[in-house]
Amino acid sequence: MSNINPDDLKALVCQHITDAQVDVHCYSGDDHFEMTVIAASFEGQSRVKRHQMVYNALGDNMRAAVHALALKTQTPTEASK
Repeated sequence: MSNINPDDLKALVCQHITDAQVDVHCYSGDDHFEMTVIAASFEGQSRVKRHQMVYNALGDNMRAAVHALALKTQTPTEASK
């Protein structure tokens, strides 16, 4: 398994979801992460579609470097409530 850090994960998501604000924390060892992604491009998308967008941005890292990911996705309006 290759190691990845929170900054790497954030960069991958921001590269693919260009309007994203991303907060990532490692919470156990080096392969368990908690991520919040806020993006206007999530507007009108289901939770499943939003998560798919993030997983697609992370690519092979979801199989190789990330064992667990607690993911929260919101639009800016949802985040401001």
